[in-house]
Amino acid sequence: MPAPNLFLVYVTDVERATAFYSGLFDVEPVMTTPRYVPFEVAPGVLFALWSGRADQVAPGTPRTSEVGLMVPGSSAAIDGIHAAWVAKGVTVVEEPHDEIFGRTFVAADPDGNLIRVSPVD
Repeated sequence: MPAPNLFLVYVTDVERATAFYSGLFDVEPVMTTPRYVPFEVAPGVLFALWSGRADQVAPGTPRTSEVGLMVPGSSAAIDGIHAAWVAKGVTVVEEPHDEIFGRTFVAADPDGNLIRVSPVD
């Protein structure tokens, strides 16, 4: 059975979200359309922005999933990413702290989608 290879994030403004994620992860999209923008994050694996249902994305709705960025290195690597993102003006919703799996923090994109930074499992 194939493994999941497309991860969608619902956004209200695909251009704003494309600029946000391109700058945050230092990646360029595979292609851009008015409502769908995929980024290849590993061979055959896409992280994509989708605004085709933007009318149903309510800013006040709690998000129940997270985009994960697992990074190699020590706690200092996590803290370094936190500092870099804060300098870029990224909204941090959970400051760096130690969890059972290691150092972590959570940021939010302009639509409130959560992005967790943590160490590699």
